[in-house]
Amino acid sequence: MEFPMHIGGEPVKTPVPQEILLPYDGSPVATVFQASEQNAEDAVQAALKAAAVMRELSREQRAAILRRAHQKTIERQEELARAVSSESGKPIRDARAEVGRAIQTLLFSAEEAHRVCGEVIPMDAAPAGQGYWAITVREPLGVIAAITPFNFPLNLSLHKIGPAIAAGNVVVHKPASATPLSALLMARIFAESGLPAGALNVVTGPGGTLGEFLVRHPNVAMVTFTGSPEVGLRIRSLAGLKRVTLELGNNSAVIIEPDARLDEAVPRCVAGAYALSGQSCISVQRILAHRDIRDAFVESFAAAAGRLKIGHPHDEETEISSLVTVQEAQRVEEWICEAVREGARLIRGGGRRHATIEPAVLTDVPPHVRLSCREAFGPVVAINSYESLDQAIEMVNASAYGLQAGIYTQDIRNAFHAARRVHVGGFLINEIPTYRVDHMPYGGVKLSGTGREGPKYAIEEMTEPKIIVWKG
Repeated sequence: MEFPMHIGGEPVKTPVPQEILLPYDGSPVATVFQASEQNAEDAVQAALKAAAVMRELSREQRAAILRRAHQKTIERQEELARAVSSESGKPIRDARAEVGRAIQTLLFSAEEAHRVCGEVIPMDAAPAGQGYWAITVREPLGVIAAITPFNFPLNLSLHKIGPAIAAGNVVVHKPASATPLSALLMARIFAESGLPAGALNVVTGPGGTLGEFLVRHPNVAMVTFTGSPEVGLRIRSLAGLKRVTLELGNNSAVIIEPDARLDEAVPRCVAGAYALSGQSCISVQRILAHRDIRDAFVESFAAAAGRLKIGHPHDEETEISSLVTVQEAQRVEEWICEAVREGARLIRGGGRRHATIEPAVLTDVPPHVRLSCREAFGPVVAINSYESLDQAIEMVNASAYGLQAGIYTQDIRNAFHAARRVHVGGFLINEIPTYRVDHMPYGGVKLSGTGREGPKYAIEEMTEPKIIVWKG
């Protein structure tokens, strides 16, 4: 099946087709088309033309478009789930969960469209303000370039597109090269929902070419990107005075205190580590277990990891499937081997078949190896021990990343002691750092990026406050 690009409300094909393959076994799924720079230019120009229309739509009109898209996504959720599973290789049960979250993201965006507002400024708080009144209004920025990753190809796209539309902006969307199908399906859904032609354009192809073109384009007002720190830093260097939000990953750690309820912590940590084969920015990658309960935790955790069912992503029973490419699986395999060479113990798993890695559990992982200090983005967990809570906090903060982290403990004082001192954008108590609901503020510090997502918070990033002052 062919999936044309969506530019100016029209389907667009090019002479350069690209086959989308199922990562699990390399079988063909669909055909898309690689955009040229001219296609990207056409998309920006279509967006510019639509910007004047979107700017004049009322809040209710924008909300109504999002509500219709929300309803149509509900009606087509199985089709979208199949597309997500086929393009990304994630198990169908996880793909359905992603579509469910995308439905919520659209609904939250529709609700927030009604709440885009400014404030009254008390001018007479200053002596020179006597007799003056002022208000602020929030205005759309204009053309927003949304560059999205492969791991949540639908929901993370809607975290950029939904708030942009709610705020009256227009979008040129560049989805990940491997996972463009759900994005193209959503473009059709938005068109059917009454979104003006050109307000959402989807161009497909290599990020190095198209992404840089959009970042440099003088008519693009904002770039919102989810991906690697290396690419994020380059975007920051190229964007000039453009507004930029970056979500750049993590090395998620969870602290297990000696009073933690292991019957709760173990299954949640297993889910947080291995769901989506670890391909989430907030997957549990490091577990710091207190020395008094470390052995019991490792034994229980490894046993639970061994019970996960590995298989084809379309199998209803599959819990673990492939990584997005064979090359990514080979990289994770090499990181495991490096850790073992440097003194870590491989407790279980780690074997590779094509693009699938058996869930791996390692202990005593040295802090300098890549599994400790970089983002693995694979089904592998490093479990180390600690002696005091402050030592564990220091180990968490040693990471160059700072997206989310967590702790399991029954001591509320220790919980908030850690919450105040761990340097991250989000901290979870008696929950894994993989936890996220779609209306909460989400984003990180350090190499994890800048800005926040979640419809309300994304709208703040995607609008400009203007003050209007008048003399009474």
